[in-house]
Amino acid sequence: MNTLTIDIRKAEIRDADAIAEVHHEAWRGAYAGIIPHRALTAMINRRGGEWWANAIRRAATVLVIEIGGMIAGYATLGRNRARELKQQGEIYELYLRPECQGIGLGTRLFSAARQRLADHGLKGMVVWALEENENALAFYSGAGGRDIAEGVEVFDQKALRKVAFVWE
Repeated sequence: MNTLTIDIRKAEIRDADAIAEVHHEAWRGAYAGIIPHRALTAMINRRGGEWWANAIRRAATVLVIEIGGMIAGYATLGRNRARELKQQGEIYELYLRPECQGIGLGTRLFSAARQRLADHGLKGMVVWALEENENALAFYSGAGGRDIAEGVEVFDQKALRKVAFVWE
C-alpha cells in the first residue's frame, strides 16, 4: 500500500519554478475569458521562476501545498492592504493546479493561511475575488466569508468588479 503525503509549508527558493507553473495553469484556468487575453498573458509571463524566487527571498509569506512531492498550489498572505477595512490580515492569492481543485486541498491551504495570519497576531482577514470568478466566490462564501465591499480592477481598459470577503 502506498501512502500519499499532503504537506503545507512555507515556500523555499527551490519551489519557485513549481509555483510559477501552478500560477500559470491556475490563472489560465481561472481567468481565461474574464481578464482580456493580452493582459492575462502579460501578468502570467511576468511571474516566472525568478520572480517567485525573489518574492520568497524578500520574506513574502508564501505557503505551498505539496502532494507526494509535487507542488499542487500556493497562497500568498500578509497585512491587509485595504485601509478602509478593519481586518488586519489578507490572503492575496490562493491557487491550485486545475486538476487538484474540488478535492479539499483549497480548504486545507486556506485554513493553514488563516492560521499563519493569526499566528502573526493579525486579527480578522480579507480576501478579494473578481466578481466573474464564480468558483472563487462560491469557495470563499462556502468558507464562511461575508461579502462586505466592492472595488474595481482595470485590465487593458476593461474594468472588472471585485468583491471583498471578510472573516473576523
